[in-house]
Amino acid sequence: METTRHFTATVYIVNDGATALHDHHRIPGCIPPGGHVDRDELPHEAGLREVREETGLEPTLLDATPEVPAPAGRALPQPRHQLLYDINVHEDGRVGHQHIDHVYYATVPSREVDPADGEDGPEVWDWFTPAELRAGETALDATPDPDTVEISIEAIEAAAGTG
Repeated sequence: METTRHFTATVYIVNDGATALHDHHRIPGCIPPGGHVDRDELPHEAGLREVREETGLEPTLLDATPEVPAPAGRALPQPRHQLLYDINVHEDGRVGHQHIDHVYYATVPSREVDPADGEDGPEVWDWFTPAELRAGETALDATPDPDTVEISIEAIEAAAGTG
């Protein structure tokens, strides 16, 4: 059996020492904005598009990608992490579907979440400080998993210039 792999992009957005996570209707737990990379997109472009669609906020990537002296090419923003997720695991252990996720960090100018039409409303979003993440405090029905907590705190520290 062949494993189908899709490229995805996730962006941890930060404003004033907190990151936004939402209670996704199909995925258990709180997660940052993100989704599939379309055929005509680069991973960072997909992540930025997903932030705009899901939150209505305008993200600015935290990007420290060095310039590369490549006359025929250009350096792309480097993801902070690349993660492989098994999405469809069969009873016999075979994996039918995986996501190759490019994880980026960005800042946004406000916490006023205003999703695009067709997206889940602002009531599924909450902003988390590192202390709230560590304590598992949320006003939402779900909580972030340990990996999301760790990466969220890392994004907040990177936005503050300490990570």
